[in-house]
Amino acid sequence: MKVREISLAALDFESAGERPNEAGVPIQIGIAAMERLEPISETFFRSYLNPGRPVTWTARQIHGIGDEDLEGAPSLLSLWPEIKGRLAGRWIAAHGAGTEKRFLRAFPAHGFGPWIDTLTLSRKIVPGRPSYALADLCGELGVAEEASALLPGFRWHEALSDALASLLLLRRLVHLADIADHPAEILVS
Repeated sequence: MKVREISLAALDFESAGERPNEAGVPIQIGIAAMERLEPISETFFRSYLNPGRPVTWTARQIHGIGDEDLEGAPSLLSLWPEIKGRLAGRWIAAHGAGTEKRFLRAFPAHGFGPWIDTLTLSRKIVPGRPSYALADLCGELGVAEEASALLPGFRWHEALSDALASLLLLRRLVHLADIADHPAEILVS
């Protein structure tokens, strides 16, 4: 299968933040899909998640999500059928995929993938950048404007916005490296 033929979904989580002796837990999920390197707005999905604990002050400063936003939100577990339906059978993209993989450990036999880490791919395709932060790369490579046009209310550190930006960054990297007609495995090697 060629790069241009894969079915993709990008996944992003926002976290309640780290606390002493306690790892971060997800408080928002965003998923966006792309077919034949074209995003499909009908697939966009976002939800707050009930973390069962307060959001740290530091995390709130980054993403602007507070405890009041999470009142009545579903648990990650209750959204499992929705998440599975949106990710199953697709290659999964994320910028710094370790966080997303860690949060999906709640479902140890999920079987999603292969995974494409746009952070790792960016370092290979556009080396020597002063920053590989998602917002910085998307701004430099002209992706941020397209993301804003496709998603009204687009903002950094919002799960759906970051998922969409990851997809668009991936597509931009594919075009920059001229690898659309290469075997899809090139994205994970």
